[in-house]
Amino acid sequence: MKIGIVTDSTCDIPAHLVEQHGLEVIPSILVLEDREYIDGRNITRDEFYKRLPALRTPPTTAAPALGEYSSRYESLLSQGCEHVLSIHAAGKLTSIIQTAYLAARDFPGKVTCIDSGSLSLGLGFQVLAAAEAAELGLQAALAAIESTRKRLTVNAALDTMEYLRRSGRVPGAVAALGGLLSIKPLVDLTDGVVKAIAAARTTHQANERMLNFLLDLGPLERLAIMHSGLESRAREFLTVLMQKASQSVPRDILLVNVTTVIGTHVGPHGLGFAAVKAGAV
Repeated sequence: MKIGIVTDSTCDIPAHLVEQHGLEVIPSILVLEDREYIDGRNITRDEFYKRLPALRTPPTTAAPALGEYSSRYESLLSQGCEHVLSIHAAGKLTSIIQTAYLAARDFPGKVTCIDSGSLSLGLGFQVLAAAEAAELGLQAALAAIESTRKRLTVNAALDTMEYLRRSGRVPGAVAALGGLLSIKPLVDLTDGVVKAIAAARTTHQANERMLNFLLDLGPLERLAIMHSGLESRAREFLTVLMQKASQSVPRDILLVNVTTVIGTHVGPHGLGFAAVKAGAV
């Protein structure tokens, strides 16, 4: 069975892997100072993060149009795919998956939509797992997604909670944590829910806490180190990680500057990781 795979640009999957697996990635929309940008096309991530702190009007985001999904589904099916898996960002945080469901109605029995419950490589690793298992059939791809999701941890250390608070995507009690004495909040994303897991007073302390969380997971099958416009922080974190746990991490660690539509809500200078523990579930 030939299976087509569709996702959205919040997956943060590097371009070479998108090409390698023949993935269809639908770009989300960024609204910046009354101008619409297509995520990943007409504004670079570096440019966005340089501009973000000085913006007078907070940027906003929007889900792709219904037709974007329909055209991708139709194209894949016309190319000989017997089924399409459409795997997207957490439905509790964005309307992207809802639009996918609506588009799928026009292709009964041919499109299965999956709410990843995650963002960035938390979503991306589920997509890659599905792509790697797809040649074994639909059920194998679905099982790979479920197994990856059960072993997945997505944590982040934000420079400020201000951007999440503006977005309204976290409970008020969590957002308030970031306003206490310039505390650096550490958060976890599981099943579409953002919750505070720790706090630090300095970036260095936040990095140490993040490292400990990661080391506590044990051997890893997949790992991505993410940052929002501050690659030096991510590379420093990765260097320390390799010094302490080179035998427990995969060789092909991804280093990713998260996409603009995620950065809008988490703010600049953050650090995060998406990790999938080794071993099948």
